[in-house]
Parts: sequence; structure tokens; C-alpha cells
Amino acid sequence: MNAMTRRVVIGTAAVSMALAMTACGKAGDDDDKGSGDNKTIGLLLPENKTTRYETFDRPFMEDKIEELCSDCKVKYNNAAQDIETQKKQFDALVTQGVKVIILDAVDYKSTKSWVKQADKQGVKVVAYDRLAEGPLAAYVSYDNEKIGRLQGGAMVKALGSDAKDANVVMINGSPTDPNAPFFKKGAHSVLDKKVKKIAYEQDIPDWSPDEANRKMASAIDKLGKDGIQGVYAANDGMAGGVITALKQRGIKVPVGGQDAELAGVQRMLSGDQDYTIYKQIKPEAETTAEIAVRLLQGKDIDAITDRKVDSLSGDFKGIPAKLYDAQAITKDEVADTIVKDKVYKVSEICTAQYKKACDAAGIK
Repeated sequence: MNAMTRRVVIGTAAVSMALAMTACGKAGDDDDKGSGDNKTIGLLLPENKTTRYETFDRPFMEDKIEELCSDCKVKYNNAAQDIETQKKQFDALVTQGVKVIILDAVDYKSTKSWVKQADKQGVKVVAYDRLAEGPLAAYVSYDNEKIGRLQGGAMVKALGSDAKDANVVMINGSPTDPNAPFFKKGAHSVLDKKVKKIAYEQDIPDWSPDEANRKMASAIDKLGKDGIQGVYAANDGMAGGVITALKQRGIKVPVGGQDAELAGVQRMLSGDQDYTIYKQIKPEAETTAEIAVRLLQGKDIDAITDRKVDSLSGDFKGIPAKLYDAQAITKDEVADTIVKDKVYKVSEICTAQYKKACDAAGIK
């Protein structure tokens, strides 16, 4: 089923430029004018094509920070999938004296120099959802290779007895997202043993549903209408693009995604999508917020992090981390997961178009 660097710049012109960039990025209040206080946490998210970031991750973190530190401020920016934009946002936070930054990197490889420079200035960087490069203070995410295995297993289950003869198309995540290779590796570890073959495979820049739609159309052109028995899509947004392409050609095969987006849940209920990966975002976001507040206050985080991880390059070792589990769900589990956990209101899921499907799934 689909996550920051610091540099102290001397000179009023540079400070003014950094403040202007933050204002353009809709950050929080800028009344600290470059002074370093211990009441501000930077929050940088990577993109807004995946609905989870603005709908869940940001408000969960902001609410938890306020709960733990009522006089703390959050300076927020979304990079809209642009590396240079995120670098400017990161540099602006450092210039303003922000001492803790939560970073969900657009491109994990590009963050190495940012985080190293920030670390030299005493800035703590917490990698959120995606493991950035650099001397991080902490990392909070999921066991992403396991998520890939869950996706692969859910696809095999959806294919049933036809799995051994199935040609599967894989629409993978963005090459700049460090989680994407883990999803892919985990999925391959299951699918390669259980299906006939992976007949077509593409990595999709920016997790773009539109690009996923185009690549799915190319796969159909290459393999033919009868040459595809299932489609693995790395997240729900891309699964939506895939399903549109399949419908346009009159093809109905199992399709799965990730993130339990509202549209993905509705597609499951209507029978268009077979599964998604449900990740409880609230614990991930709230744990990150707690780590950030503790770092801001100079407190220990050992009780929150339960393991150590190394960066993907291997250059940075022993990063304190907390990794959460997830689960594969079908329409039969929506009531006991999505609804029970109040991820979405029943009224949001069961609009007029989906009311009959909701009734059939026991969602009321």
C-alpha cells in the first residue's frame, strides 16, 4: 500500500533573506529575528501529493508539541517535493536560531552536508519517516522492509490459487525516498518466490499518481490486456492512478497500495483496490514530537528510542531510533482498524457513493 540542514549565516542581509524565505513558505511566527531560543521546533515535510502529511502527520506533531510544551512554537514548511526549496527552508531555520528540526527529507542523499553543518552549530535534527543522511539526533519511522513484505504477501493472498501463474506489474516509489528501496526489497522477497514473474517494473519519481497512470498504460501496451494478473503499487495515491489506467482498458486485477488514504479505503470498499497498508501515523508523529521537545529541553531520549540504526550510506552509525510496525488490511478489516481508531469519520468514508459498500462491510 505510498517521511534539513543548518547553517549560521552572519550578516543582516542574509538573515533578512532567510526570514523572507520562511515567510514565503508559510512558516510560523518569525519574531525571534535570528536569536537562538529554546522554545522553537522546526518541522519540514517533503511533499503534499500524499495526503497523509497535511491531514495527519503535521497536526499530530503540532498538537503533541503544544501538549508537552505549551509555550513552544512550531515553524512549519512543506517543500512540495523540491530539494532546493527544502534546503532553503532548512537553512532559514538554522539562521533563525532554531535548535531542533524535524526533517522528512525530499531526497535523503542531499541532506548530508546540511545536517553536518547544522550539527556543528549545535542543532539537533530528528529524521521523520525517511532516514536522512548526516549525524542525526534520532530517527522515527516504520520497519519499511517488513512493510514491503506485508505488501507482497497481501498481493499473493489477493491472487489466491492463481499466484503461481501470475504476471505482476510493480509500480515502485520515488528513487529519492530512502524508504522506497526497502518497500521494493521486501515485496520482491515475497513475490519473486510466489508469482510466475515480475513482468514490468518502474520506479515513480515523486510518488506521482499521474506518472503511475502513464507507466501502467505502458505496461498494458507492452504486456496486453491478458498479460497482467496483478499490480503492486507502493502507495495508495499511485494505486489510484494504476486503477484508472486499468479501468480505461477494461482490466480488473488485484491492486494494492499503502497508507490507508481515504480514497484508497473507499476504493477497497467498492472493490477497485484489494488491500492497503495501515500505518498508525499518530504514534509515529507523537513519538517524534516528544523526542523533539526532550532534545529542545536538553533531556535524555533513551527511554523513547529502542534501537540503533545506521544511515544508508553507512557513514553515520548508531542513530537512536524508534520503528513501528504496520499491518495489511482489506475491506474486511476497515471497521476494526480505520473506523475503530477514528482515522476518518464514518461520514467521511461512507458518502452516498459508498454507502452500500459500507453497509456490506459493516461500517456504520
